[in-house]
Amino acid sequence: MKKIILLSIAFILCGLNSFANDFSKAEDIITQSIAKNYFPGAQLIVGDDDKIIYEKSFGNFTYDEFSPAVTDESVYDLASLTKVIATTSAIMKLYQEGKIDINDKVVKYIPEFANNGKENINILNLLLHNSGLKAFIPFYKYYSTKEEVINAIYNAELDYEPDTKFVYSDLNAILLGFIVEKVSGQSLDKYCKENIFEPLGMRSTTFLPDDKMKERIPPTENDTYWRNRLLKGEVHDEAASILGGVAGNAGLFSNAEDLYKFMRVLLSNGSYYNPYSRGLKEEKLFEPEYVSLFTKRFTEVFYTNSRALGWDTKPDVLPSKYRMPCGELISDNCFGHTGYTGTSVWCDRERKLIIIFLTNRVYPSRDNEGIREVRPDIHNAAIESASN
Repeated sequence: MKKIILLSIAFILCGLNSFANDFSKAEDIITQSIAKNYFPGAQLIVGDDDKIIYEKSFGNFTYDEFSPAVTDESVYDLASLTKVIATTSAIMKLYQEGKIDINDKVVKYIPEFANNGKENINILNLLLHNSGLKAFIPFYKYYSTKEEVINAIYNAELDYEPDTKFVYSDLNAILLGFIVEKVSGQSLDKYCKENIFEPLGMRSTTFLPDDKMKERIPPTENDTYWRNRLLKGEVHDEAASILGGVAGNAGLFSNAEDLYKFMRVLLSNGSYYNPYSRGLKEEKLFEPEYVSLFTKRFTEVFYTNSRALGWDTKPDVLPSKYRMPCGELISDNCFGHTGYTGTSVWCDRERKLIIIFLTNRVYPSRDNEGIREVRPDIHNAAIESASN
């Protein structure tokens, strides 16, 4: 009789645990999306400031029958997640250390930038994407060398008056990457590796992946317009490619587990446990006031703004015909970012929840935009499940 009672209690506890961690709705959305060819595979992690609550990999590298299956060890081209995981974080660390001031003019570090009305653009403008620079320049159509792209950015004309509106621009992030290199005396990839990725034990996070890591990377696009090859383990973004694969706007590769390690630091106000110390030793990558400053919505502007410094937050009003990528259920106290290749990281501070969703939706072509509907549904489903 006692054995039966104990078994009954065990089954009840298992049932409660299964209910509390039932992410079947999110799983169904992903598997249906793969069947619709929105993307061939994906990684999803949901966690809090203490642990991963849910983790699963889906699908394959491509739609081919014998394509490798996506695993937790697979690594994705993060595209614009580079802007926040690498570049913004490097700027935040240099600011924290007193080596830069976000109110400094860009020309203090890049004198060549001082022309065509750009003399008063500051680092804050670059972080907020209100610098006056164009949203995008198809450099690959006009230039073939790194020096040509750099000179084109330095000599660019203003597209609008700085501080007057938000225009998301790769040029802003590229310039931030240049500033990191000027101030630190290191390349952006080396600085981030030594000061951010290695301390956190992010061993699958890198620019310029080597041949061994490339085996773990699903391809992005079959480039038929410029490079004329399938892109696998080399940056998808054209500007970052011309810049040598290391740029402030794109070029970083990683997986969901590593990104969770990073996002948990921000959710924990900059603290982390050093994976290389003897015993659990809490250390700080960032001071809490800098995490708060960079990840909360910046309100000291004269236009409607949902941006934080480098990061995005939940918009009050939809800026376009598409749904907000973070989903409708995420709290207003949130921050995150998306990547063009089909990647995203979002953190809900109110629920202490992290959601990381990685895909290679641009395979075999960027024309497929099914991810626009999938992203918000995934975040909504994950929040519903975690809230249970």
